[in-house]
Amino acid sequence: MSIGVRVAVVGATGAVGAEFLRLVEKKPFPIRSVRLFASERSAGREIDVLGQRVRVENLDGADPTGIDVAFFSAGGAISRAHAPRFVSAGACVIDNSSAFRMDPAVPLVVPEINLDAIPRRPGLIANPNCSTIVLLMALHPLHRVARVESVVASTYQAVSGTGARAIEELESQVRAWVESPGEPAASEVYPHPIAFNVIPKVQDVVDRGYTQEEMKMQNETRKILRDPAITVSATCVRVPVFRSHSIAARIVTERKIGVEEARRALAAAPGVKLVDDPASERYPMPLYTSGEPDIQVGRIREDWTSDRGLLFFVAGDQLLKGAAQNGMQIAAALVASGRLA
Repeated sequence: MSIGVRVAVVGATGAVGAEFLRLVEKKPFPIRSVRLFASERSAGREIDVLGQRVRVENLDGADPTGIDVAFFSAGGAISRAHAPRFVSAGACVIDNSSAFRMDPAVPLVVPEINLDAIPRRPGLIANPNCSTIVLLMALHPLHRVARVESVVASTYQAVSGTGARAIEELESQVRAWVESPGEPAASEVYPHPIAFNVIPKVQDVVDRGYTQEEMKMQNETRKILRDPAITVSATCVRVPVFRSHSIAARIVTERKIGVEEARRALAAAPGVKLVDDPASERYPMPLYTSGEPDIQVGRIREDWTSDRGLLFFVAGDQLLKGAAQNGMQIAAALVASGRLA
C-alpha cells in the first residue's frame, strides 16, 4: 500500500507556489504524490518535483479527487471559485489568499499561536496576511506575558509581496538608473517608481483612509489572538527591497513589560530569533532574513510616550513564514496529529 500524503499546489508557477514546491522538496512529512495546478496560460509546463517531471494542470475543470491537502496561492478570486470544490472532493485546503480569512467558519492559523483553532476534521484553513504573520510572531510572546491593548505599526514591505512582475520592475528600474541617472523610470506594477523610493500605500483605501492591507492587520490580529478589543493602527509602505518584510511596532500592554522581560519571552518563542545588540550593529534586517525560516526581532526599548509602552523592530521572509512555510507547518501538524492522511 502506498504511504504518504497526496499533495496539490494551486498557483504552482507563482512566487508563493514556487516556495511551496521548495518546501515540498524538503519532505516535511511523507508525500505520496504531487499535483500542480495553474491557469490555462501556464498549463502544460513541466516542473521538477521530488525527482520527477510533473505537468502543470489547467485548474479550470480539473478533477481534485484523491487529493489530501491542497495549498492555494493563486489569489482570492481563484480561491473562491475553486477551493470549495476541492474541499467537497475530500481535500483539506490551506488557502493563502484573503478570500476566507475573516469567515467565522474558517480557522485563521499561525501554528505557533493557535493551532487549536483547527477542527478535528479540517476542511478549509486560511493562512493570514504575510505582514500579520511577521508581526504576530513577535507580538504573541509578549501578549502571553501581558495582554497587548494596542499596536501602532509601520511596515516596510518588499516588492516580492506583489509578485514576480514587481521584482522584475525593481530590477529594471535600478538598471535604468545606473545607465541613465536621473531619468524617469517606467512604472507598470506600481503607480510610481519603486527604485530609490518608498510608496506609503499598499493596496486600495477602504476605510477612513486606511488601506486593505492596513485593515487586514487589525482584523486578522483580533481573530488569531481571539481578542476583539485589541486595536492595531498600521501604515503599510512598499520599499525597494526584493524579499522579506520589516515592521516597526509600538505596543501598549495592560501592565508594564520591562525590556529584559520582553527579551526573555522573545528568545524563548519558537520561530523567533532575538537579534538585539545595536551597539554591535546587530538588529533585524530583510537582507539577513530572506530565505530564513525564523523571523528576527530586535531594537527592543521602552516607549517614552507611555509607561506601559514598548517598541521593537521585526523582519521576516514573507514568502516563507509569511506564506508557504506557515501553510506547510499547518499541514505537517495535521499529519503529525493523524488528521491528514
